[in-house]
Amino acid sequence: MKYLPIGKELFIENRRKFVKELKPGSIAIFNSNDIMPTNADGTMPFRQNNDLFYLSGIDQEETILILFPDSKNSNQREMLFVKETNEHIAIWEGQKLTKKQAMEASGIQNIQWTKQFDHLLEQIIPESEYIYLNSNEHSRAAKLVQTRDDRFSKHLREQFPLSKYERSAPIMQALRTIKSAKEIELISKACEITEKAFRRILSFVKPGITEYEIEAEFIHEFLRSRSRGPAYQPIIASGFDSCILHYVENHKTCIAGDIILMDVAAEYANYASDMTRVIPVNGKFTKRQKDVYNAVLRIMREATTMLVPGNTLTEYNKEVNKITESELVGLGLLNKTQLKNQDPENPLLRKYFMHGASHALGLDVHDVYDKYNIFKEGMVFTCEPGIYIREESLGIRLENNILVSSNGPIDLMKNIPVEAEEIEYLMDSKK
Repeated sequence: MKYLPIGKELFIENRRKFVKELKPGSIAIFNSNDIMPTNADGTMPFRQNNDLFYLSGIDQEETILILFPDSKNSNQREMLFVKETNEHIAIWEGQKLTKKQAMEASGIQNIQWTKQFDHLLEQIIPESEYIYLNSNEHSRAAKLVQTRDDRFSKHLREQFPLSKYERSAPIMQALRTIKSAKEIELISKACEITEKAFRRILSFVKPGITEYEIEAEFIHEFLRSRSRGPAYQPIIASGFDSCILHYVENHKTCIAGDIILMDVAAEYANYASDMTRVIPVNGKFTKRQKDVYNAVLRIMREATTMLVPGNTLTEYNKEVNKITESELVGLGLLNKTQLKNQDPENPLLRKYFMHGASHALGLDVHDVYDKYNIFKEGMVFTCEPGIYIREESLGIRLENNILVSSNGPIDLMKNIPVEAEEIEYLMDSKK
């Protein structure tokens, strides 16, 4: 991995918190993600299962974690299985983790090779009363592809049909929602890398540049800063395409007079950041562009103040919508009479603002989160209001990452330029 060692302490503490939530006599089993095929003998880049990583710190395929805190054999309370290097693997892929390296990264003392897993599993399952299995449970998940965890769950239920099965996902969701100091440090590092890339872009953009060249500049800075790359597929959308929420073609030439909406941010050590900025292609906003830009900036600043302990996502979005309606009136896009007579089930602002203003952030860009939870200290959210005026080919979205704190919201992206005048100044001074 490109990132620096994290330290086993984070994962030791994460496991301690997890096993506290298990029923007596329970075994919990976590599998790594698959290496997914493309075509012929091609494969996609490997991305570790976030729950396995959260509990072990191991970033390697064919890894399995067993937690059995009530085992009478103290050596079997934590067991980690990793892929063994053979001569073929050493020649074609290079050395995989040694047992010592896996121990140092995870803090788990009992490290075994993955090929020994089935034999050991058959020994310990009869000693357990409950088996906790992992699954990808997320409100936005499209479950079209069977995961390694899915296959394992089916296999285990066939092999041990009389065991009592439980879900790990609710426990993992509750734990991962609250970030530790180390996790906040890793997210902050991703934000710092994103800042470096954005400042690089300000001196690079000019009329005639292509969206994919801008994307390449971001990725260049990410990689040279020990990031694996973008935390999600970059959106570099100029002109009308700034009004398309998930525009990812990034193939057009940027024209003077247009703006560029850039929703792109770095990952670091599997932790995501999530930034959106809008800049003028020629370095100077028109009056109308700046008016809309500043309206969104005001919404973002007021919305940020509401990311505090005790609030909820539902109430937060409701208030952000009210603020947005007021700004839409100020921009001449709606009037007070229209708002007074609107259908509450089909609010008029949805023509110009059609998404939520925040989501949880962590190991996933859209991190696990129960929308009915109240905000608590240690949670990290995006703050991302927007106004999209399709008839003017003008889409403005601004997005920062906010840590919920008892001392008030902490903006992890406070150093990334966002004022329209500062962006204009930086673009002009680098010419």
